Amino acid sequence: MKEEVLSELQKYVDVKKRDFYPQFFQSQEGGYGEGDRFLGVTVPNCRKVAKKFKDLAIEDIEKVLHSPWHEMRLTALLILVSQFEVAEPKKQEEIYEFYLEHMHFINNWDLVDTVSYKIMGEYVQTHPEKILYKFAQSKDIWEKRTAMVATLAYIKRGSLKETYKVAEILLHDSHDLIQKAVGWMLKEAGEVDRAKLIKFLDKKAPSMPKTMLRAAVEKLPEKQRKNYLSQ
Repeated sequence: MKEEVLSELQKYVDVKKRDFYPQFFQSQEGGYGEGDRFLGVTVPNCRKVAKKFKDLAIEDIEKVLHSPWHEMRLTALLILVSQFEVAEPKKQEEIYEFYLEHMHFINNWDLVDTVSYKIMGEYVQTHPEKILYKFAQSKDIWEKRTAMVATLAYIKRGSLKETYKVAEILLHDSHDLIQKAVGWMLKEAGEVDRAKLIKFLDKKAPSMPKTMLRAAVEKLPEKQRKNYLSQ
């Protein structure tokens, strides 16, 4: 079945994307995605393939997720998310546990963002645990980004506490991808409750990395945005 998924993805190979993706996802030596390999298939086409294999057995999803090809791993995660969304609670727990056991294959920002809030974020809302804080304090960049982006599930339900708590833990992280994730989630939180974001920024903006701050204030009125960025 792994070979069938690969064969289907190869129908959508775009040579220009194949040449572009290694640079875009920093798969060069020393890059955050070092060693990753790309077929050159866009996300919409990965979604098409994932839809075709939406009923793939978990053991086959595992084999696809273990692929060295980035788009194979993305497709496996898209299938996993689609199954989680329609699963009964017991099956959701199994998928969540599978996800945790295989996180070392979720090793680039797009893979993290595809699955973190749709599985972890959804699951921990009804099964409270401290994993978000544990991941936020990890030394692993992908676990830290997972913790932050997973809170989008809370934001979508109007609950902002987890977002601000994780953001505080990661507030001074030096990695660009973490700063962008924190800023992104703060921006999303501000769309739900602008006053709460302003209160947070009034305290934290002077010490926030500029990359993070720029993302956080993106939706604010221009005058207010410029005021924070000048601090």
